[in-house]
Amino acid sequence: MHATHDPAAPPAPAIGFDDFLAVDVRVGTIVAAEPLPEARKPAFKLTIDFGPTIGTKRSSAQITEHYDCDGLVGRQVAAVVNFPPRQIGKFMSQVLTLGFPDAEGKVVLVHPTIPVPNGGRLF
Repeated sequence: MHATHDPAAPPAPAIGFDDFLAVDVRVGTIVAAEPLPEARKPAFKLTIDFGPTIGTKRSSAQITEHYDCDGLVGRQVAAVVNFPPRQIGKFMSQVLTLGFPDAEGKVVLVHPTIPVPNGGRLF
């Protein structure tokens, strides 16, 4: 899914500002988290509340190295909400939860450092 995790990789080709605007990145609060045993790589099923306009969506996230299910509930995260759903085993992932790789390539979630209203769009 990712072109590279190498921080020394050159930047991706330039895109227009309208291309950036087409990607709808929103903030939401994780309201439920549980293991996703049917995934090929260890992952969690997340239920994320994006507020009244978008509602609650589900996401598969390969974040088991740094996070546990109990510690995820109540955490705000950023996610792309306008990709088509993706089937992960028997689970339908509706949004792409965003993260950065740490030094070993394990996912660290993108989140606001101060609480913000659910559904807020990245700008």
